[in-house]
Amino acid sequence: MTSPLGFVAIQEAAARLKGQIVDTPCRPSRVLSQITGAEVWLKFENFQFTSSFKERGALNKLAQLGAAERSVGVAAMSAGNHAQGVAHHATRLGIPSTIVMPRGTPFTKVSNTRALGGDVVLHGETLAEAWDHLQEEFIRQRGMTLVHPYDDPAVIAGQGTVALEMLAEAPEIDTLVLPIGGGGLIAGAAIAARGLRPHIRLIGVQSSNYAGVAAARQGDVVHGGQTLAEGIAVSQLGRLTLPVILEQVDEVVLVEEHHIERAIALLATIEKVVAEGAGAAGLAALLADPGRYAGRKVGLVVSGGNIDPRLLASVLMRNLVSESRLISLGIDIEDRPGSLGRIADCIGLHNGNIIQVHHERLATRMHAKSARLKLLVEAQDEAHGRVLLDELRKAGFQAFLQQEHEPD
Repeated sequence: MTSPLGFVAIQEAAARLKGQIVDTPCRPSRVLSQITGAEVWLKFENFQFTSSFKERGALNKLAQLGAAERSVGVAAMSAGNHAQGVAHHATRLGIPSTIVMPRGTPFTKVSNTRALGGDVVLHGETLAEAWDHLQEEFIRQRGMTLVHPYDDPAVIAGQGTVALEMLAEAPEIDTLVLPIGGGGLIAGAAIAARGLRPHIRLIGVQSSNYAGVAAARQGDVVHGGQTLAEGIAVSQLGRLTLPVILEQVDEVVLVEEHHIERAIALLATIEKVVAEGAGAAGLAALLADPGRYAGRKVGLVVSGGNIDPRLLASVLMRNLVSESRLISLGIDIEDRPGSLGRIADCIGLHNGNIIQVHHERLATRMHAKSARLKLLVEAQDEAHGRVLLDELRKAGFQAFLQQEHEPD
């Protein structure tokens, strides 16, 4: 009998999914390789129809249901990518689906899931409350089939097909660096990868606020908190996935928020792809500790691209600031006609671009005949920003970088 968590089960899942999901590309990144010192390969699971790898496990589960189970329908609890994967493929297969979400779930996720054919039920203030309602109302009372986001053999096997595809397209990969939330992706990928390449190196990545593997090893509780990587903000790993991770995964590393933020920005600006925080976690690990991966052929999975547009805009703008391509200048001037024009001329003459101007006249520590300009200026890089500052000072203006020094 085939083991529910064996290599053969993943091969069978791959055959089952063939032609029903996108065989997403796995491509090398020359620039990210230069930045990190590793030979970086990217598997673009954000190219799936619902922009996430979660379709694989959901479809593998749905495709194995019997006629009676299909007629009653399936139920899932999710506030994100799993919900959309279940709704999309259940609808496509003619299976009724109910998705329970906490009341505070962002409206876009609710509307997207409904648009894909899922019957969305909003219940509870937390994921735990939504889960309890799902179990009681839809699984126990109505007899619907649970499609768990990660703790199900069929779901794990479906997620493992990611690694089969990666190693078929890029057999030279010697290290896989994968995000860990509930553990479905890395558990399936570990079984698949070990089945093909027993000595491949497997590294899991978690947000430092959700260090579930370390907590499980030490008997601690995951404390949680804010993270850009909502998709892996899971407080407890699965009873099926955790043993696989502990046995098969060589290392689990933690990444801080600023590394996730930079990884999102680099994927957007270099690869021209949108990645959510969890989808950028693998690259964040390389950025946080490049020496660990130097010289290795590293496969990363861009596991999802469902990031709020406002958050993405904020991340990209903050990245411009961190790279000194947007600089904040302060300039104390005499409050008289023509001063602002001369400053604009100086900045423009040296190829700076003024994005925003604030004219402060009412600061009590300033002379009544003075004013302070606060300018947001686009520069080519940090060196160019320094040139702009120096040229303003040469022109006689009391200019300074606000992030470095703001005089009284």
